[in-house]
Amino acid sequence: MKNLLTVILFLTLSNVAFSQETLKIVWPEKYEWKLLSNQEDGNIHMIEVIPGKENAEDWTMLGQMLSIKGALNVPMEEAKKMMFDQTKVNSPNAKLRVLDKNEADQFPWIIFKIENPISDENQNPESQLWYIRQGNEALYVNFIAMKTNKLKDGFLKNWSDVFKASEIVQLTDATNQKN
Repeated sequence: MKNLLTVILFLTLSNVAFSQETLKIVWPEKYEWKLLSNQEDGNIHMIEVIPGKENAEDWTMLGQMLSIKGALNVPMEEAKKMMFDQTKVNSPNAKLRVLDKNEADQFPWIIFKIENPISDENQNPESQLWYIRQGNEALYVNFIAMKTNKLKDGFLKNWSDVFKASEIVQLTDATNQKN
């Protein structure tokens, strides 16, 4: 099952001919990820995963990978603002903090956290670590979420490292792809 999720992501993206480019993220194997959803609507492709021992109704950790084909030259600050504004609709007390970014990279990226404390409006906290990266053909929007008020420093460091290790890759022939 080594890198099973990476293989699933490659095959899914190449089989739907969504793009000749994809973002390769190697999700930590220790969680034995399972696919929760895989949806495509026009130029948007979304995959959600949860640890293998969890279920859709009461997960504690959720990963989401979103590809927006044709979203080009999106400034990282603008992408961050769009995601935060969307969160604020349901969680008006949400707090955002940028952890790292590199807009000079060939494929600019940003990592930030959004923490949602319990409030009168929001009795179900969910906090996320976001990773957005601009590709040549799409904008890649990813996050790992936990049902908690705040994300711990160790969690932030570990997942920031996972996201920073990702790479934009070209899919030339799905049958020739190897991990």
